Amino acid sequence: MKKVLDENVIPLFQEEQKPQDSAWRKSIPAQVFLNYFFAINYHITHSTEEAGLRNNAFFRQHSAELTEQDLQALARILHNSWSTEYALRATAELGDETYLRNALHWTFPQAYYSIFAGLQAFLYTLGIKTSHEAAIRRESGRLVVKNAYPRAIGYYAAGAYGDFSIHRLPLAGYKAGLQIAGKEIEAQAQIGQFLRTTRKLTANAIRQQVQRNPATAIKSSKTGKVLDKWSSQHWQQITWRMGYTTLFDLLSRLRISASQKEIDRFVEAEIDFKLFHECLLSIVSYMNGLHESYVAQAMGLEKYQKVVAELPEHLRDSFVKNRLHQMVEPLFSEGTAPMQMAAAA
Repeated sequence: MKKVLDENVIPLFQEEQKPQDSAWRKSIPAQVFLNYFFAINYHITHSTEEAGLRNNAFFRQHSAELTEQDLQALARILHNSWSTEYALRATAELGDETYLRNALHWTFPQAYYSIFAGLQAFLYTLGIKTSHEAAIRRESGRLVVKNAYPRAIGYYAAGAYGDFSIHRLPLAGYKAGLQIAGKEIEAQAQIGQFLRTTRKLTANAIRQQVQRNPATAIKSSKTGKVLDKWSSQHWQQITWRMGYTTLFDLLSRLRISASQKEIDRFVEAEIDFKLFHECLLSIVSYMNGLHESYVAQAMGLEKYQKVVAELPEHLRDSFVKNRLHQMVEPLFSEGTAPMQMAAAA
């Protein structure tokens, strides 16, 4: 796989001249963030390959032995995901731009934690029963690399700082612009930039953690002092701690932005907040649908349908039921039955 370095990104087009007023400059970080999530959603909706799990080998081979206690635990985790998504949808449906602008304080983490809970349920069916975020993101990276997800979200970054490589995103080497993606090349360029900047942040955070601890700090062989500057060899020593950088790491930026009070730069920015919420909601619905499909495959369709049928009234005839009909049940229809179900028949 050809490696994509920051200094070697290919200009996609000549940047348009923008009025250099204060409001525009202050809006750039928020606009870039919107661009990233719009690009993620664009890449999903415009994927030329199967965006579902119908032909996914990992899905078709997925099975689990679940006790009644396991089924109850899965139902609780799914309820957390659905309740959080319900709250996110309730905000988005209000539609008032001023309200949506200020709602980012809670919709950012809501989007992240709804998907996080769905992922947690999927991992539970694989025998990974944890709520530790770092462990869950690490496992999700391995699943991405193992092709558990459609290629529309199957991209990832790997490698040491300064030597990152982008996989399954062939147009990621182009330079990202400041406009909303209108073509696949622009979407992939922006996702590629998002992967690289996120992996940089991860690498720097791990470096700080390593260097703060005298027992793990990398020191000068001559003076014995903790090194302030690292060479490429030093960065390579911590690469194993980073795992793979995937869509789940990109989504975690929503939580980080909200918790570190960076949200203020979004509230004050001049961007399309309605579009931002639409993108987040679309990504959440898609990701949750994939994880729900995996849980249904592990539980058995009838048991999963029972969980949905017994939901509280505000969730019973909602987006959960719609996804069941549109994304989950078609995977179990005649002629497309998962391998183990077909074998059992």
